[in-house]
Amino acid sequence: MERTDRSVKLYFIRHGKTQWNLEGRFQGAGGDSPLLDESYQQMIQVGQFLRQTPFVHAYASPIKRARITAQRVIKELHQSVPLTLLNRLEEFHLGKMEGMAFSAVKDQYPAELDAFRNHPERYDARTIGGETFAEVTARMTPAIRQIVAAHNHPTDNVLVVCHGAALNAEINALIGTPLADYRKRGGLRNTSVTVLETTDGQSFKLIDWNDTSFLTATATPTDTI
Repeated sequence: MERTDRSVKLYFIRHGKTQWNLEGRFQGAGGDSPLLDESYQQMIQVGQFLRQTPFVHAYASPIKRARITAQRVIKELHQSVPLTLLNRLEEFHLGKMEGMAFSAVKDQYPAELDAFRNHPERYDARTIGGETFAEVTARMTPAIRQIVAAHNHPTDNVLVVCHGAALNAEINALIGTPLADYRKRGGLRNTSVTVLETTDGQSFKLIDWNDTSFLTATATPTDTI
């Protein structure tokens, strides 16, 4: 008989800040610039912040910036937490926008840029050869449900480390936000923590959004997507 008395909390962490983040470049599943030196200190701060929370497992996108972030955070937890990499947790595939400066995208693909940032329901990825919001959440949601299904204890805490744009879309989809409103809650800062809770893997409750209270560095515009 399926358990109904369990509660799984998902701690979503965006990867550390990279060189392309700093330069204001699109960085999707096809790009992976180096993590900045400062981001390693912020990973330590995430781990210290979460150290008193017992985790049973961690999952991450296999893309290097997310994988390294997950490994460093786990190290700072001082817990024995297994890590599983899942391709479904990758960032948006951005096609022609990959690696382009935001200013260049604004010049060449102004409608696509505006829709991607402000009007997800209008985003047509065909011009650039990328993924739509619906396509991203369609591949990510089964992974999240798989994660929840794998943890059957009454109170399990799980880490999920991946990417800003994909996380923003997926978290909003999980809590039932209409597509047109995905961006209204704001973006996610590098190494931020967002927490969802579920009892059945179907409905999710937002506990905390974009928590960066533990970071000592002052936020800059290039930290958030």
